[in-house]
Amino acid sequence: MTITTTVRLTAAIDVPESFVDEYVDVYKHLHAHPELSGQEFETAAYIETRLSALGIDSFRCGVTGVVAVLKNGDGPVVGFRADTDGLPIAEETGLDYSSVATGTQRDGTTVPLMHGCGHDTHVAAALALAALLVERRELWRGTLVLIFQPGEETAYGARAMVSDGLWDRAPKPEVVLAQHVLPAVKGKLLIRSGHMATLADSWMVTVQGRQAHGSQPEKSIDPIVAAAAMVLRLQTIVSRELAPSTSAVITVGTFHAGLKENIIPATAEFSINVRTPNEDARAAVLAAIRRIISAEAAASAAPEPTITEINTFPRCYNDPEATRRVIERFTTDFGAEALTDAPLGMASEDAGLLSDAIGVPGVYWAFGTFDPQFFDGGALPAGNHSPFFAPEARSAVVVGTGAALSGVLAFLGRD
Repeated sequence: MTITTTVRLTAAIDVPESFVDEYVDVYKHLHAHPELSGQEFETAAYIETRLSALGIDSFRCGVTGVVAVLKNGDGPVVGFRADTDGLPIAEETGLDYSSVATGTQRDGTTVPLMHGCGHDTHVAAALALAALLVERRELWRGTLVLIFQPGEETAYGARAMVSDGLWDRAPKPEVVLAQHVLPAVKGKLLIRSGHMATLADSWMVTVQGRQAHGSQPEKSIDPIVAAAAMVLRLQTIVSRELAPSTSAVITVGTFHAGLKENIIPATAEFSINVRTPNEDARAAVLAAIRRIISAEAAASAAPEPTITEINTFPRCYNDPEATRRVIERFTTDFGAEALTDAPLGMASEDAGLLSDAIGVPGVYWAFGTFDPQFFDGGALPAGNHSPFFAPEARSAVVVGTGAALSGVLAFLGRD
């Protein structure tokens, strides 16, 4: 007699151990083969192959985005987003499926690649979700639009898919769901109503000056001095122009100028990353940044600097009523003790654009996959974007798939 062991995904749904093993292998494959934002060609092809093997048709959207539509009779339409891109990080986890891949950035630079934010877990869970819904049609009714979205790390992907006619080519959903792995306890779900992430904006600032010999500063307009004054003054926006209760961050991440110590250069360039909690704070901070950059340039008798937008992240807002439905389902499936009222962090996310673009609710949550020992007086696990970030593979599949299934069934479940 053959005994089939099972794994519990939710309080009412078990799957064979072999199912989990299959999607652990999927996860490990994805982890070992990351690609840069906007270059997810092999990832997209792999997703299409997996979907085709399940008998699910799909189409490309936004070049490297993949969309699949699962129908099971009459009922609501729900969208579910999984992001697909990796990061330019040299992996140091020591895992036997670590990435040794490299990629080429837009400037031609070759960089190491890693799924350092866990998007591999998101794709594996979404593919497992698709397989479950194909096999267990008695659980649900309606239509699920699966969105495998590229370019989340650069705020490129959601906008690219919407611009490429996503909601003209796929059924318009009543709600769009998304999830993200975090360095939290295995099985923990983090969700709240309202803003789930901050708005984010990145700019490149080019300060123009006048080149001269280092011994003749009077013949120059020194762009380094002007840019340095801007960098210092920008830090006063949060401390002196916003209320202490308003969380915001202004970071200057790069600063480049000159080629030789005895030449005052003609230009200086620096990049700014801004995180704000809401649209009003965003408008106030960005206006203050422009004002300071312009004023400091004028104080140095320099021309007006050039500001180039690198990227801008939309809001990620959880609709209260839709979020209530998801929380109720999570509570039924995992118990109230599994849920945490997620604090508003300073991370950013572009999933909200998929729902905001068509004026429907969105719900976004996070899940943990790490052993509790990390949080019991031991060293905390490495976080997202770290070269040591390593969600436990089996937990990533079980928790990620279980949360995805529960969230979807909050709207499509027959019960």
